[in-house]
Amino acid sequence: MAGWIYGWALFVTLAAIATGAAPFLAQLLGIAGTPVQLTAIAIVLIIFVTVLNLSGTRLLARVAMFGFICELLGAIAVGSYLLIFARHQPLSSLVDTQSLQLPGSYLPAFLASALGAMFCYYGFEACGDVAEETPNASSTIPKSMRLTIYVGGVAALWVCLALVLAVPDVGAVLSGRDKDPVVTVLRSAMGETGLRTVIAIVTVSFVSALLSLQAAASRLLFAYARDEMLVGSEYLRQLSPGRHIPARALVVSGAVPAVIAICALWLQNAIATIISFASVGIYLAFQMIVIAALIARARGWQPSGAFTLGGWGWPVNLAALAYGLGAIVNMSWPRSPADPWFSNYGVITTSLGVITLGLIYMVVGRPYDRGHAPAGDAHQIEVAGGIPVAD
Repeated sequence: MAGWIYGWALFVTLAAIATGAAPFLAQLLGIAGTPVQLTAIAIVLIIFVTVLNLSGTRLLARVAMFGFICELLGAIAVGSYLLIFARHQPLSSLVDTQSLQLPGSYLPAFLASALGAMFCYYGFEACGDVAEETPNASSTIPKSMRLTIYVGGVAALWVCLALVLAVPDVGAVLSGRDKDPVVTVLRSAMGETGLRTVIAIVTVSFVSALLSLQAAASRLLFAYARDEMLVGSEYLRQLSPGRHIPARALVVSGAVPAVIAICALWLQNAIATIISFASVGIYLAFQMIVIAALIARARGWQPSGAFTLGGWGWPVNLAALAYGLGAIVNMSWPRSPADPWFSNYGVITTSLGVITLGLIYMVVGRPYDRGHAPAGDAHQIEVAGGIPVAD
């Protein structure tokens, strides 16, 4: 079930990133950006990254690294420029609520604003999805996950701080007159040329994210197909003979998000709903692993891999569960009573739909009875005669 939910969350995330990148690319190319045009751009982006991924892991690594460098340097450069040359608001504006004369507690507003961080601080687990192709993975992957959070988090905080302090007219943002304050800030601070340069950097970051997440989704499909736990396992577990990549799983990992992106033409508030489920779906899969780890610890499990938390295992595990469950509730909470039920409860409805379909498949197909993967901390080795055993 964790793999089922996580897989669909990855597919939806791919569709969400492609759909979210389309307006930036349309603006960069000078296209009007009608719903049909934006959907077409999203489909082209998905096809483009699929072709890149099919070229092999060497190109994947180079493009992903190039995108990471562009995103990191771009965030630092843009944030620094805005803070030095285009700052309009004092630091006190970050905690000033005097201009919002609203009754009631501040807590609901705080929880709603916390969604921004919850949508940003995930995706690091994609490092683990390519662990089988990573040398010394047991120590390299945990380090990569931590660096992804630390470096990406600091860069995001830096550029968000700069954007907030560079808003020329806070009143226009709060009232809704300024419907795209980020573009307003960049255009007023850097001019049209600077704005287009930033959009180009953002587009590169989108492509890099699509490339990495599609690689993760394809490896997830391949791993489950290798254990005969999916419909079409015989098809999906085949590796391309020359490049040794799961080419068929890659094609499916491009086709499914493309279909989701096309369906967005007929959905109200499609981007918001897609992004919300993408996040909550991955958080749901996370918490299944966190709960499983707690159960294992309660039964006496002691991690024996190269990376271990030692005595911090229990408190970190419990803190992770508390945060994760709180995040799921916060992301799923309906906040727009005036909207139609299918929009207001879109996250809950889509999540329940994915879980229900997974349960039906689990009960009817019993895929968990087919796998032969080693359990716990075991890994498979070859012994005399080529017979795989758990070590």
